[in-house]
Amino acid sequence: MADKGKKEHNTVSLSNLGPPKGSRKKKVRVGRGIGSKLGRTSGKGNKGQKSRRGYSRRRGFEGGQMPLHRRIPKRGFHNPFGVQYSIVNLEELNVFPAGETVTPELLRAHGFVRRAKDPIKVLGDGELKTKLTIHAQAFSASAKEKIAKAGGTFEVVA
Repeated sequence: MADKGKKEHNTVSLSNLGPPKGSRKKKVRVGRGIGSKLGRTSGKGNKGQKSRRGYSRRRGFEGGQMPLHRRIPKRGFHNPFGVQYSIVNLEELNVFPAGETVTPELLRAHGFVRRAKDPIKVLGDGELKTKLTIHAQAFSASAKEKIAKAGGTFEVVA
């Protein structure tokens, strides 16, 4: 039930435009006397490194304790440009019927390769008993030899 004395102004005009309630807040003025509740120490507490002027904590800082990135041992060399191949051995490809074209998508669908983004490399472990056309990103020398020996062909895809 609406009040009789009050009128609601739902129409928007230049005279009643304004920001939504709560969207505009006054800036807190720090260090302007004890009556402001943020005088004297200006909300920084008493003493210590964090109360000082110009303090900014650098990334990984642990209060003077030896930081984690320096505590963990580092060994060897990590090549940032190295390619991590998913490996498939020739022996595993004997499940496909003779004359089949084995593609990277087919290998992923059959569960030979778990990670979808990794390129596939075929290695020459085991013997290939069927004649297959194999498409992959890389082949070992022994895999190429054994595929040719079985009468199949291999193709390097980009």
